[in-house]
Amino acid sequence: MTSRKQTTNNDAKKQDSEISNTTDGLERCWPQSYLGLSHDMLVYHDTEWGVPCYDSQALFERLALEAMQAGLSWNTIINKRKAIDVAFHDFDIEEVARMTPEIPKLMENEGIIRNRRKIEAIIHNAQVACQLDMPFADYIWHFAPDGPSINRPKSRDEVPAVTTESVAISKALKKDGFKFVGPTTVYAYMQSMGMVNDHLQGCFCCPAR
Repeated sequence: MTSRKQTTNNDAKKQDSEISNTTDGLERCWPQSYLGLSHDMLVYHDTEWGVPCYDSQALFERLALEAMQAGLSWNTIINKRKAIDVAFHDFDIEEVARMTPEIPKLMENEGIIRNRRKIEAIIHNAQVACQLDMPFADYIWHFAPDGPSINRPKSRDEVPAVTTESVAISKALKKDGFKFVGPTTVYAYMQSMGMVNDHLQGCFCCPAR
């Protein structure tokens, strides 16, 4: 998944204010044209994006979803997420690591992203994760020794797609054998698992100082 800033088209950016007033009365920092795509998108913004996650299985799922999203809209991934979770055994890392024989079946599954390179990368990444000398959650969070970073940007233009940290983490992940972990994908992953919180000031999900 690229950053939510990048997945919004230019016309929508011009039409939507920085803060969206939604029907439940809460103010959110994604454009209404984007939040309105599905209820699942709204829930994702409210409960996952920018919220620190410390569960290895959930963290691996989010890394896999970012790999699946490369070149696609995040809405496509949200719409297919339940089917993807089922197809990949809810992203139990050890189960996914043994899924190589299931690739032909996965390629026939219309509910998921049928990209062989992405599917193979997810299985490969699970195999790499199984070889770590620590739980996957501990491995991911050791890249942020000081914990989550709360940025409180004032506008979407202040939300980056790549940072020096995401470049460094990308290099480390690749060195350890992970695939589909370029700097842009890694920064989006950092946002999705709460290593960074980029909710705009004024959004109800932006933590107070």
